[in-house]
Amino acid sequence: MSLRNVAIIAHVDHGKTTLVDQLFRQSGTFRDNQRVEERAMDSNDLEKERGITILAKPTSVDWTPPGSDESIRINIVDTPGHADFGGEVERILSMVDGVVLLVDSSEGAMPQTKFVTGKALALGLKPIVVVNKVDRADARIQEVLDEVFDLFVSLDANDEQLDFPVLYASGRNGYASTDMDAREGTLIPMFETIVNHVPAPKVEVEDVPFTFLVTLLDRDNFLGRILTGRVNSGTVKLNQAIHALDADGNVIETGRASKILSFRGLDRVPVEEAKAGDIISLAGLAVATVANTIADTSVTVPLQAQPIDPPTLSMRFAVNDSPMAGREGTKVTSRMIRDRLMREAESNVAVKVTESDDRDSFEVAGRGELQLGVLIETMRREGFELGISRPRVLFGTDENGNKTEPYETVIIDVDEEYSGTVVEKMNLRKAEMTDMRPSGGGKTRITFSAPSRGMIGYHGEFLSDTRGTGIMNRLFERYGPHKGKIEGRKNGVLISNGAGEAQGYALGPLEERGILFVGHGEALYEGMIIGENAKTDDLEVNPMKAKQLTNFRASGGKDDAIRLTPPKKMTLEQAIAYIDDDEMVEVTPKSIRLRKRFLDPNERKRAARSKAA
Repeated sequence: MSLRNVAIIAHVDHGKTTLVDQLFRQSGTFRDNQRVEERAMDSNDLEKERGITILAKPTSVDWTPPGSDESIRINIVDTPGHADFGGEVERILSMVDGVVLLVDSSEGAMPQTKFVTGKALALGLKPIVVVNKVDRADARIQEVLDEVFDLFVSLDANDEQLDFPVLYASGRNGYASTDMDAREGTLIPMFETIVNHVPAPKVEVEDVPFTFLVTLLDRDNFLGRILTGRVNSGTVKLNQAIHALDADGNVIETGRASKILSFRGLDRVPVEEAKAGDIISLAGLAVATVANTIADTSVTVPLQAQPIDPPTLSMRFAVNDSPMAGREGTKVTSRMIRDRLMREAESNVAVKVTESDDRDSFEVAGRGELQLGVLIETMRREGFELGISRPRVLFGTDENGNKTEPYETVIIDVDEEYSGTVVEKMNLRKAEMTDMRPSGGGKTRITFSAPSRGMIGYHGEFLSDTRGTGIMNRLFERYGPHKGKIEGRKNGVLISNGAGEAQGYALGPLEERGILFVGHGEALYEGMIIGENAKTDDLEVNPMKAKQLTNFRASGGKDDAIRLTPPKKMTLEQAIAYIDDDEMVEVTPKSIRLRKRFLDPNERKRAARSKAA
């Protein structure tokens, strides 16, 4: 059977996973009467809820060309579109021989498009460009194609890569065509283009030992550690003796291929053997991890792994030490947190974990707030309780010893009436505007080069400023000169001065002081943040004060009823973006609370004095 290995890459929400659904249906992977969920490749709970792809996942379809008896197996890797999960994309590009670049017919080439395409072109992979959602009312197909070509030129694509085939498609409606004006049909032109333009794997099968580079790591309750990647050379058979080599060629462990799994649609199917070019999962080793070489025991030279861009942001994950610790979670000790974070760092090469001296907290570095937010959300669903610090960027130094910091390319699509406000707010965050142009439909596209430090916590404010109509995309750009002090949150917070239950009688007057985060009857403790102060300083308040019950009537005949405004409830990402350097987010399976790092007011004063000194 002939074989093709291809990755589908695109910016977030440009329709990759929906297109893969249709490829499944039209290749005969699903029965006509089979019930299949939408976005079948987004199998993770968080992926379903957020509507984004977080993990890169291989699959395969068998397609038989019209008039032919022999089917062709196309191994497809569905990749994340968000820049925070770029580490997933960087790894899997070594498994494929071509890429299908999906571009929205209206939004065009976006930051993540540039990031992933640059990686693919650098590896010499030939792209197939698919302009998706051509049936959109605001489609600008020719302009988008020009943008893609300009993007390829800026990324130093060679002549062969610049001579890319183009398809015009609607993934939702299941058609693709070489005709720009087609609005119906099937995906046969896409299958044909992949078969004709993506080369079959150039590999050696005969008389060479088995080698395999690990690109994805998974766990199974029955099989243990499952390693996924592409067979580079030779053949591996069930129960064959194998060993794992690190990047320096040292043998990490020796074992046997106890299970070989091949991808068939959405399933992993056990097979007896796999040959060079196949994308498979392998079980039988307990220590080997991502970027290791799995090979026949005669092999001593490891395969070259693709270098991964370093993390740019870090957070402190600490043991939950609040007065309410241990009430809602089942995994609360530092040992449990450490083991879970080390497992994450093992399977996700974009995450780095460093243990603190006191062993009660861990510095977790990643690509962005969303990536670390997804990790925290996953852990709280697993039963963990954590204390999370404000995100901070990882600084560097240049060759002259000067301090540097990460910069991001920020592309903002906003209604023209709000563009002035956005530019003003971005200037306050030390961002420099590099481009501004109309993008159709009364919207303006503004491009900034901004220090990552200034972008922390801005997204919520941006949505408020643009009345929820603005779209912001961010991508790591480079390390550049340190920009000096950047103003953070302007408002102070309201802090509970004791422990107990919040009382409506006390919360009513506090509403005049600012915005409340808690409602009547909620459990509070000393040092917990219960709201945002309307002024710049922090204010300690008593939200537990109850009305004195007496047998005297109020003058006027009746007491005024207390009408409380519903409290502002923050999501995990909003809470992480909101807090200041001296604050933390307490995360449990049932609650997200904001608190001061030091709960005792005297400790807070001492810490403030030492910082000022």
